[in-house]
Amino acid sequence: MANWKQLEVHTEDQTPQKWSVSLSEDMFKRFFALGSPVVHRSFGDGSLFSPLLFGKYFDPSDAFPLWEFESDVLLSNLRSSGKTNIDWFQTDDAYVLKADLSAGLENNTVQFFVEHGKIMEISGQWKPKRDQSKTKDWRSGNWWEYGYVRRLELPGDADWKDTEAYVRNDLFLEVRIPKSSLDSDTPPAPGKGILAKISDHL
Repeated sequence: MANWKQLEVHTEDQTPQKWSVSLSEDMFKRFFALGSPVVHRSFGDGSLFSPLLFGKYFDPSDAFPLWEFESDVLLSNLRSSGKTNIDWFQTDDAYVLKADLSAGLENNTVQFFVEHGKIMEISGQWKPKRDQSKTKDWRSGNWWEYGYVRRLELPGDADWKDTEAYVRNDLFLEVRIPKSSLDSDTPPAPGKGILAKISDHL
């Protein structure tokens, strides 16, 4: 039976200058060419955290408007070669992201943030800093040397306060962000959350 673990959705993060250092394409090429197997798994073809996931180079620390595009279009080449198990879509009442995290990442380090109700951030650290100084977080410098990130713009009608994020068997991430209802403030009926929908398919 599948083991689902809920991720805490953090909304308070006072880390100064977080993601302020951009990962340029030239820098990424040099870093990746000399990288370890963990680097290749974290940032390689098909990974949620790869700068090349969408067909062209895009710094994953910059917020990408994911739900403005169809996954079939942006991931067509990767899917045709069987290199990715990532999908995103929207239903009548929610925005959904599904991603395979099995590319060698230590998934118990995955953290989930929503910034100011506008940006969704999935990140994690796979290499501890030698300097354990508390004055500088790993995300404030050359973050790619220590971890990974994918930041996504939330649609304007996303009800981010009720975001749910789960990891199945420490391998598969599923995120559900309800759409805000302008007609009613009535909460959804019991059993209509992501776990109930997941259970229907087990």
